[in-house]
Amino acid sequence: MARHERLIAKGGCRLDLDHYLEALIRKPGAFPGATALEQARSAGRFTPVHYAWWTQAQKVHGERDGTRALIEVLLLGRHIPHEYLVAGLATALRAGTLTADAVALEARKAAQAEDEPAGLGPSGIGAGQPSGTVTFLHEWKLSHLPPDTRPLPSVTPYDQLLRRRRADDGAHREEEAQ
Repeated sequence: MARHERLIAKGGCRLDLDHYLEALIRKPGAFPGATALEQARSAGRFTPVHYAWWTQAQKVHGERDGTRALIEVLLLGRHIPHEYLVAGLATALRAGTLTADAVALEARKAAQAEDEPAGLGPSGIGAGQPSGTVTFLHEWKLSHLPPDTRPLPSVTPYDQLLRRRRADDGAHREEEAQ
């Protein structure tokens, strides 16, 4: 069952892009000319950020796979509010991560950042960073490790083994020469 807003004009037609995504993911070539896409643009649901991400995804993944990736992102809109999805698209685009998974992660981080005190990211990740920046997990882990106070390892025992081996090789060569 679907809900549509009431149309005032007689014979008017209002299509919701979300209702066509399953069909469009199987036939991504139909997406650019879809009436539902044009209506989503005019209603402000398909923003310039969506278009920029889509354009870049097509450059990276190819036209068909880039369009499929965008449709996967649009399917996320069923579980993630629109404003967070747009924020996730913008952050993922700046980071150059053109996958639906990256958009979902960034959208959830944007939603969680709004719920938490200023300056703290989810679970402390990204703490002190401005909103909309990408923090890679390995960078976060490295920045939160205690300083390593252990002394540097010594290679002296290995050097002694090398000297002993050279001495043994030299003695062995002298025996062969005799």
